[in-house]
Formats: sequence, structure tokens, C-alpha cells
Amino acid sequence: MSTATPGRSGVDEPRFRDALRSLPGRVWIVSLGILVNRVGNFLPVFIVLYLIGRGYSAGAAGLVLGVSGLGNVLGNTVGGYLADKIGRRWTIVVSAVPTAGLTAIVPSLGSFPIIVTVVGLIGVTSQIYRPAAAAVLLDSVTTNQQRLAAFAVFRFALNIGAALGGVIGGVLASTSYVGLFLGNAAACLLFGVVVAVLLRDAPQPRSDQHDADTQADRAVGYRQALADRTLVRFLLMTLVGEFVYIQCTVGLPLHVSDVGLSARDFGLLIGLNGLVVLVLELPTTGAVSRYRPEYVLAVGNLLIGAGLALTGLMNGMVLLSATVLIWTLGEMMSSSVAMAYLGSLTPPRMAGRYQGLYGAAYTVGTGAGPLIGGAMYAIGPWALWTLVAAAGLLAAQLCLPRRRATSTVNEPAS
Repeated sequence: MSTATPGRSGVDEPRFRDALRSLPGRVWIVSLGILVNRVGNFLPVFIVLYLIGRGYSAGAAGLVLGVSGLGNVLGNTVGGYLADKIGRRWTIVVSAVPTAGLTAIVPSLGSFPIIVTVVGLIGVTSQIYRPAAAAVLLDSVTTNQQRLAAFAVFRFALNIGAALGGVIGGVLASTSYVGLFLGNAAACLLFGVVVAVLLRDAPQPRSDQHDADTQADRAVGYRQALADRTLVRFLLMTLVGEFVYIQCTVGLPLHVSDVGLSARDFGLLIGLNGLVVLVLELPTTGAVSRYRPEYVLAVGNLLIGAGLALTGLMNGMVLLSATVLIWTLGEMMSSSVAMAYLGSLTPPRMAGRYQGLYGAAYTVGTGAGPLIGGAMYAIGPWALWTLVAAAGLLAAQLCLPRRRATSTVNEPAS
């Protein structure tokens, strides 16, 4: 079903650096909005501390996180449908405005069931924009290198926003959680305003063939998307790969504690990851842009799996820092390439649905990872790190082209 040929950049394609320079304004507008939104995205990070501070148990806080995670999956699928149905711009606005309103009232909520309900709704509304934002990028570019450059800029904005947000959120949380959640609401609202005022949906072709394709796409929807075997394989890779990657927030801190290191040491390791990503991800993406994306993704997943699996064998900060650098390199190689590769698989008028399924697979992987990882670590650290190594290998294998598809491509034309 995939209409584009994923893989190779043609000889007429611009270099990655030139593609960055030639990106249209719509890419920068969405990336700016994402940066603003991510800077103020405090609730997912601080909701546990907020609830514990109000006297709720760790189990209750975990329940709220679990409901929010389920909301994230639903939000991505709803957002994918809306992005194709009503357009990218209004889907983002529909996501940002309710999220702002719901987040602003969190500090005034009383009973626990109401807190669970509202945070669950925030989990849905806060994710609706994601497929639409990615679809804007796909609508705005025409070549493989531009697509990769667009998602690299998008990721760069996300990473800067996350870094600034962590610092600002920590300051706000130390003074007032009311200010924290109101700041989160203001950032969401500003994101919606930026998109509503500055962004316009790209014009769509009006040919008879395109109209026929549009009617078929809308009639079938997600069922048609899931009939694409290449997409399903990519989604499985995403789910498994995110399960592996999220162990940096589960297995790594548990191991750090077990070997006698402190929470500050764990913070330094995570800070090392963030610093390297901020400084080197764009150059790394440019360096791998000349290679076939399936192989880049395979190597990236191997490095993430190997780096995290080796964590269990390391005791000191120097050796643990080396493992962080290994899985960080894999992250930098694969993150933007994965999103761009998915774009190359997407048929016309299906960008929202494809991105919605990608977001759902991503959130399932990151949601299941802590549950499974924690359970495996309870059995024994060796069990978790063995599973991580095996899952990393599986994710890498899922990246590789199927042999039958490869042989078909290589057959001479008749």
C-alpha cells in the first residue's frame, strides 16, 4: 500500500545542510509552537510529586499516570483521524485549547476520582495535536532530505523545550504548584494561538484521481492503514524499541541505586544524554542522511539495546557514562530518521492516520516499559538486562527490509 519508495536519496536531492536552509516557513512555525508547548509541559513530569505532596500514596499516583497513559494512546488515534478529517491547523487548536483549560483547574480539584478523570482527559487532549503537527511537516516538503531535515528541526525544538521545561518546572514546583499548572496551561494556549494565527493548511490537489483517493481513504480509515504490512512492521519496531529506550528511566535508576550511587549521579547521567543530544543530534542526522533509512534504524536500535543492556555490567560513573554515550548515539541516529521514514511510507491524505498509529505505538511502548521493566528487575536485574538485549535485537531485525520485498525491488524491469 505504501506509495513512496523508502530508502534512498536520489542523486538530484540536496545535501542535508542545503535541505535545512530550504525548509519552508510552515516547518519553523510548527517547530516554534512545539518548543513553546514543550517548555511548559510540566504536568506529566510533576503530577506524581504533586499528588504525593497532597497526601496520596505512590499507588494512587501510579494509577493516575496509568490512566493518563491510556489517554495518550487514545489521543494519538483521535488526533490522526481529525488531522485527515478537519485539517492540521484546527486539530492542533482543538488539542491545545481544552488541554489549557483542563490543566488550569487541576490545582482546584478535590476528590481523587475527579483528579483521575481530569488528568485522563488531559492525557487524551494533550496528544491530539501530535499527528497533525507531524502531518504539517510532511505536507510542507517534497524530497527525502527535506523530510529528514524537517523532522530533525522538529526534534531539536522538542529537545530544547524539554531541557528548558525541566529547569523552569523545577523552579515553579519549589514555589507553587498552582503556578506550575497555570504556566502549563498558558504554554498550551500560546501554542494554540501561534498555530491559529500563523499556520495555514497546505492546499490540496484537486484532480479527479485525487478526489477518488480521498473518498476511499476516508471510507476505510485506520483499517486501510493497518493493511499496510510495512507500516505494521514499523509500528512493532517502534513499540519494542520504545520499551527498550524507556529503561533509561526504569532499569538505569534502579541499577544506579543498587551499585551505591546517588540520585544526583543518576541526574548527571540523564543530563549527559540530554546535553549530547542537544549538541550532536543535528550533525548526526546529517551524517546518516546519505544511507538507507532501514539500515540506519537497525544500527540505531542495536546501539540503544546494547548500551542499555551493558548497564547491568557497569558499576562506576565512568563506565556508566560510556554506556549512556552508546545508547545516546543510537537515539540520535534513529529518532529523526524514524519519523522521516514513516513519512516516506505514507499515502496521500493518510498522513494523520499513519502518524496517529505511530503515536499510539510509541505511547504503548513507553507505557508498558516501566511496568514490564520493573517486574523483570524484581525477578532479578539479569532478567531485565537480558530482555533488553533481546528486545534491542528484535527491534533492529524489524527495521530491516523483508527479503521478498528486497528481491522484488532488485528484479530487472521487463
